Amino acid sequence: MLPASNRLRRSDDFRRAVRSGRRAARRAVVLHLLVADGQGDPAVPPRVGFVVNKAVGNAVLRNRVHRRLRAVLASRLSDLPAGSLTVVRALPSSASASYDELVAEVDGALRRLQRS
Repeated sequence: MLPASNRLRRSDDFRRAVRSGRRAARRAVVLHLLVADGQGDPAVPPRVGFVVNKAVGNAVLRNRVHRRLRAVLASRLSDLPAGSLTVVRALPSSASASYDELVAEVDGALRRLQRS
């Protein structure tokens, strides 16, 4: 579970991360990362939000994908820059992906975003 201080809640923050952030796409997920200007204040934690729409599947599948992605990102909060905004968008193929496949997809996207 993500701590409350690490949750992205405002639609303006989602919009800003998606429109202005860097993007890395994989088969099952797309990550949008917006790093704070400059170094970023270490006191401001990174925040993460999720977009799992109806194209993924019915409510049961969407909730399963959301829980899995939330668990993956919760364990990788320390890898995200301080003050950053991250939006994880699940693609329809994420419904059939296992937890380990989602971990590999997120890790690959994070590595790509941190290189650029």
